[in-house]
Amino acid sequence: MLCARPEALVLLGALLTGSLDPAGAQDALSLPWEVQRYDGWFNNLRHHERGAAGCRLQRLVPANYADGVYEALEEPLLPNPRRLSNAATQGVAGLASLRNRTVLGVFFGYHVLSDLVSVETPGCPAEFLNIHIPPGDPVFDPDQRGDVVLPFQRSRWHPQTGRSPSNPRDPVRPWAPRLATNGVTGWLDGSSIYGSSHSWSDSLRSFSGGQLASGPDPAFPRLSQSPLLMWAAPDPATGRRGHQGLYAFGAERGNREPFLQALGLLWFRYHNLCAQRLARQHPDWGDEELFQHARKRVVATYQNIALYEWLPSFLPKTKTPPAYAGYRPFLDPSISPEFVVASEQFLSTMVPPGVYMRNASCHFRKVLNRSFGSSPALRVCNSYWIRENPNLNSTQEVNQLLLGMASQISELEDRIVVEDLRDYWPGPGKFSRTDYVASSIQRGRDMGLPSYIQALRALGLETPKNWSDLNPNVDPQVLEATAALYNQDLSRLELLLGGLLESHGDPGPLFSTIVLDQFVRLRDGDRYWFENTKNGLFSTEEIAEIRNTTLRDVLVAVTNVNPSALQPNVFVWHEGAPCPQPRQLTAEGLPSCVPLTVLNFFEGSGPGFGITIVALCCLPLVSLLFSGVVAHLRGRERKKLQKKGKESMKKEAAKDGVPAMEWPGPKERNYPVTIQLLPDRLQVLDRRLTVLRTVQLRPSQQVNLILSSNRGCRTLLLKIPKEYDLVLLFNSEEERGSFVQQLKGWAPGLHVAQMGEKELFRRAVTKQQRARILEIFFRHLFAQVLDINQADAGTLPLDSSQKVREALTCELSRAEFAESLGLKPQDMFVESMFSLADKDGNGYLSFREFLDILVVFMKGSPEDKSRLMFTMYDLDENGFLSKEEFFTMMRSFIEISNNCLSKAQLAEVVESMFRESGFQDKEELTWEDFHFMLRDHDSELRSTQLCVKGGRGGSGDIFKQNISCRVSFITRTPGGRSCPEGLGLPASEAPVLKKRFGKKTVGPPSRLYTEALQEKMHRGLLARKLQQFKRFVENYRRHIMCVAVFSAICVGLFADRAYYYAFASPPTDIAETTYVGIILSRGTAASVSFMFSYILLTMCRNLITFLRETFLNRYIPFDAAVDFHRWIAMAAVVLAILHSAGHAVNVYIFSISPLSLLACVFPNVFVNDGSKLPWKFYVWFFQTVPGMTGVLLLLVLAIMYVFASHHFRRRSFRGFWLTHHLYIVLYILLIIHGSYALIQLPSFHIYFLVPAIIYGGDKLVSLSRKKVEISVVKAELLPSGVTRLQFQRPQGFEYKSGQWVRIACLALGTTEYHPFTLTSAPHEDTLSLHIRAVGPWTIRLREIYSNPQSNGCATYPKLYLDGPFGEGHQEWHKFEVSVLVGGGIGVTPFASILKDLVFKSSLGSQMLCKKIYFIWVTRTQRQFEWLADIIREVEENDHQDLVSVHIYITQLAEKFDLRTTMLYICERHFQKVLNRSLFTGLRSVTHFGRPPFEPFFNSLQEVHPQVRKIGVFSCGPPGMTKNVEKACQLINKQDQARFVHHYENF
Repeated sequence: MLCARPEALVLLGALLTGSLDPAGAQDALSLPWEVQRYDGWFNNLRHHERGAAGCRLQRLVPANYADGVYEALEEPLLPNPRRLSNAATQGVAGLASLRNRTVLGVFFGYHVLSDLVSVETPGCPAEFLNIHIPPGDPVFDPDQRGDVVLPFQRSRWHPQTGRSPSNPRDPVRPWAPRLATNGVTGWLDGSSIYGSSHSWSDSLRSFSGGQLASGPDPAFPRLSQSPLLMWAAPDPATGRRGHQGLYAFGAERGNREPFLQALGLLWFRYHNLCAQRLARQHPDWGDEELFQHARKRVVATYQNIALYEWLPSFLPKTKTPPAYAGYRPFLDPSISPEFVVASEQFLSTMVPPGVYMRNASCHFRKVLNRSFGSSPALRVCNSYWIRENPNLNSTQEVNQLLLGMASQISELEDRIVVEDLRDYWPGPGKFSRTDYVASSIQRGRDMGLPSYIQALRALGLETPKNWSDLNPNVDPQVLEATAALYNQDLSRLELLLGGLLESHGDPGPLFSTIVLDQFVRLRDGDRYWFENTKNGLFSTEEIAEIRNTTLRDVLVAVTNVNPSALQPNVFVWHEGAPCPQPRQLTAEGLPSCVPLTVLNFFEGSGPGFGITIVALCCLPLVSLLFSGVVAHLRGRERKKLQKKGKESMKKEAAKDGVPAMEWPGPKERNYPVTIQLLPDRLQVLDRRLTVLRTVQLRPSQQVNLILSSNRGCRTLLLKIPKEYDLVLLFNSEEERGSFVQQLKGWAPGLHVAQMGEKELFRRAVTKQQRARILEIFFRHLFAQVLDINQADAGTLPLDSSQKVREALTCELSRAEFAESLGLKPQDMFVESMFSLADKDGNGYLSFREFLDILVVFMKGSPEDKSRLMFTMYDLDENGFLSKEEFFTMMRSFIEISNNCLSKAQLAEVVESMFRESGFQDKEELTWEDFHFMLRDHDSELRSTQLCVKGGRGGSGDIFKQNISCRVSFITRTPGGRSCPEGLGLPASEAPVLKKRFGKKTVGPPSRLYTEALQEKMHRGLLARKLQQFKRFVENYRRHIMCVAVFSAICVGLFADRAYYYAFASPPTDIAETTYVGIILSRGTAASVSFMFSYILLTMCRNLITFLRETFLNRYIPFDAAVDFHRWIAMAAVVLAILHSAGHAVNVYIFSISPLSLLACVFPNVFVNDGSKLPWKFYVWFFQTVPGMTGVLLLLVLAIMYVFASHHFRRRSFRGFWLTHHLYIVLYILLIIHGSYALIQLPSFHIYFLVPAIIYGGDKLVSLSRKKVEISVVKAELLPSGVTRLQFQRPQGFEYKSGQWVRIACLALGTTEYHPFTLTSAPHEDTLSLHIRAVGPWTIRLREIYSNPQSNGCATYPKLYLDGPFGEGHQEWHKFEVSVLVGGGIGVTPFASILKDLVFKSSLGSQMLCKKIYFIWVTRTQRQFEWLADIIREVEENDHQDLVSVHIYITQLAEKFDLRTTMLYICERHFQKVLNRSLFTGLRSVTHFGRPPFEPFFNSLQEVHPQVRKIGVFSCGPPGMTKNVEKACQLINKQDQARFVHHYENF
């Protein structure tokens, strides 16, 4: 408790006037006197705080600090305290007191001090004056390490003292040096018996009969327990700790040693004895009356014994207290720090190494030791904080200890302190022992005590002139050693050592003066002193009775011994007194002191701490593993659903199929196969009976069979010329034999040989080896065709092995030929091409045969290529190409597009081409006729190549198609009107094509796509970079500003908290304890709190949809809300990891910090009860609210972040949807985590409250919509797994084209909502969605809408709708020119936009948008046929040419070029003749390949030179939107029109 300001004390005193009931008990109102408060307050009615617990000490002499105010004097200004202890207080024990003072008087003095003062409790913030042990100290550094430091923590000090003179804090003086505070009341009021607070006293009372509470034995108080904060330091001899065996006393350190404990038991029993006597005398008194009367009498007796019996025996005979002259209210009785040191240090010189025990008949008993031996006395050094002393288990044994102390003569009153105190005093922190004298020296320096000479002068005492004048009884060598440490400067000699050196037999003049002055002030300034007749406590007769009561009387009353067993004054033993001691005790014959032990707070915790940290780090990995399992299960479910919707084609193996295991090669796993032997071929099938390989058998072929002759004879090798080998393993030799018999029947000319299995494997030509041979084959093939250097193509090995000979004579099978073209062996085109190239008809292509066909494609003219095609499809070889053969040729071309045209469509194409060329009357074409049909496409034929794949180790395709040879750009017509035109660039315009092998085909330079209408500015590199930067800032200024502001706030919060805890925080030692950890954890905590709070705003979809229509959309990119959400989330998780790392550092440091330090750091959690041991790391992690919630937060974050990853969302949206709802748990844990206030007051709510309210309101808006069921009007199952749902438009549902909604269908058994873009236009009466079945939810949705319930009419499951929500696509109308790019199902928002545009234009609405370019990127034209219907409708209604549509079919992009060229020719022919696409039936231009966005955008700049801003809106796969974004960024580097890109991925 700290002293309050005087103004508050006056007010408090006014409130407590009247009866002034300090005790606070109701029964006290009937007492005839004013009951003294337990906490010492209001003893002095003018200065209420004087003597109160928690108030500061009062100096007798001005302070002596290094800075005059606060900083204690240390080395080198003053000597090392351990060296001083060794020099001045070391000596021989066993010298008896000159005045025969007893040991009972010594420990009674300690008991009186515990009643008056307590300054040992460490202060907060923790400050240290550590004691550096000299190297080689025999007690503390026997190993001569030289680095031993005994911790010493400074005392509690008054907050109004210790400030600089320029910052006065003391209301009395202009400035005040640092002053310690007193932990107990500064009165002789029995606080060591009853406690220094009302609550402490209540915990000691039984509230029955006025007695103090006892344990099972009525003679002993109950054990210390939680509400009573008794000091519970560990036993330095055994290490035992805890409250077991410690009694509940009024003095906090009443259990320090059994001798002090015995005196506490004495006064405990005396109070209960008085209460029992009063109860017999006054049976009508209640508990409170009995307790207060007994307390009053006991305190008075205690005051009388302390002042009039003990003090005279302590002081010299010349120093006696003057007679009591009455209460002096203006006298300040406050305890002085000089008194604390003087009394404690003089008493310490009188403590013996052991204490006798005797009974009433003067028998000095043996005591038991821990080693089960016995000794004549209790060893002091082994008795500190002892639990359950075997010698003090009964009342009789306690009595024997008290009697023994009364008969035992103390040590000589001189400078010598026995080793039990000087070397084996209970130590602080991790040290079990410390030096009592050195600690006392440090305590004096901590209190700023003056020097010895300063104190003498201040008190008016004579000062010595030199060291020899101190005390003639002190050994000169001791004085010389002490003087040497002080550099012979007597003025530097400290008060404590000076007082000890001047003392011999009695306290010296300085100590005597200080002690007498203190007790006189305590007596005369105490309003409740028992001799004060004005306080109404006692009558004159009662006072006289109390004055005649001695400690002997108390002992006799309590122990019931014969008075003759004790001398009259138990504090002094005179000759002839009863029961003399056997001898003056020395350490001889006593147990040795248990030596120093050093605790390691972290001992045994290292592995567990490491495992815990690793486990926490592995939480994301565990979550990742779990998500992998979930994704796998969802994948299996998806596959099952997909299979369920398809018609299963069951394959049956042949009756003679033989199961075996195929060996694919070294270092690869075998796999099961089934071998089918058909009349003309051998087939290898996998588990699913899919054909893996087909081996054709020709009559002229020599087939070799090699059987293994060892290892179970289960392996065979089938060598077929010009194929890679087939190696099979069977379960047994019998199975292999059966198969060999079948094989002989299949191939009659089979040659069989045998060899070892190892040699068989070595000789086998595996598929990988065959691939390497083919790679060299192709390299040399192209080296000859393209005149490439032989070294660039690679060299053939020249050794004479069988494999090299096979490589030189390598011939391609039909399957290898098809694979080299990227086609299927059964394709009609492969059949025709292979038959044409296989001149010898042996079923294989030799090097020369392949070379001949390749030369035509690489170097041939258009005539050569058309003649080659003519010959390929002249099936009857009659020199003519019939219509049927022409139809077959076209059919082989159509195979590449998955037969995208029906037979009727293809027949129409053929008839149209014949009619256009004037051959409608011909049934057969000559080559000249055929070439005439291709007359307009020489450029395409000239650029036609053969796309041949390389082998392993190559760089992919040997000769890869130049996709830009057939791209579409926008050209200017003479009329100035822009129109789309799909052009296959002629060879003269093709860009320079770099070949793989360093050579290049050089053609004429390429021209611009359109004529340049603006003059290009030529700038330097720096100017270009600056322009690029300016354009980047212009494009993303809103994004940059929002990110910068948000980041600045986060950085500011981090810096604020970091600076606060590093430099400006209240004194709690947190920064000094864990500087890096606290800065990192607190700074990141503030930033994370802000991030996790305001991330909610990015998910307020309704609010964002509303705000994006306001002026704020000019400054805030609301369309980037989801991206901003992800950015905040990633930044927050990084900071959360740093926050956790900071706390990991904190936990480690806290786990090795002493309890005294933790009590300062966490005053609301820890109470320093002396037990030293800090919490283990697992307590911090798993047994505290912040720790456990922190671990749970890491777990929740790991789950949410892993399941929210792009990879997982695509595989299990339901998993993402469910785990992301853990945000509720996340915020609950965040609130709990921050509300425990370990370090600071809760602050998360400051950040969280406003966003939470906004988010809650937004969710309420969505919930109000979600409750409305929407009826589905129509459901259509469209091709490509697309389901069209048409449903009612809710009343008041207003939306814009390009917006999206979220729907749920309870019929699926789940309430999860999925987002889809509306494909209906705002003017339509119903809403529609096009949903592609790609995941379990959408597949099941398609299933339930495929079979509507029929009750007279079709009824569909109802939907729940949430939305609409805005996105960037709805901004299309804000640009004069907009480009819409849709890929796959990403075309859905543009369906609504196109319909909306045409509708508004038909009404003549004024729109800023004047032109829209719609680019549809699809794998095949059949993939989304429903969109073709919408585009067709747009084309029919678009009378103002607002929309220009370009369709790109990507499936044809990298296939065989000859067929692509022919399809391209057919498409252009169809467009020319019928003004519609061959594939889509639309007027829109169809292109083959991927759209070249950068050239396309460049052309737009030329077509629309007056437009400064063009909107680009893309939706589709991430790869496509990234390409669009990249093209926009490249174009925006130019100083022309700016392309603003909005995109959405699916």
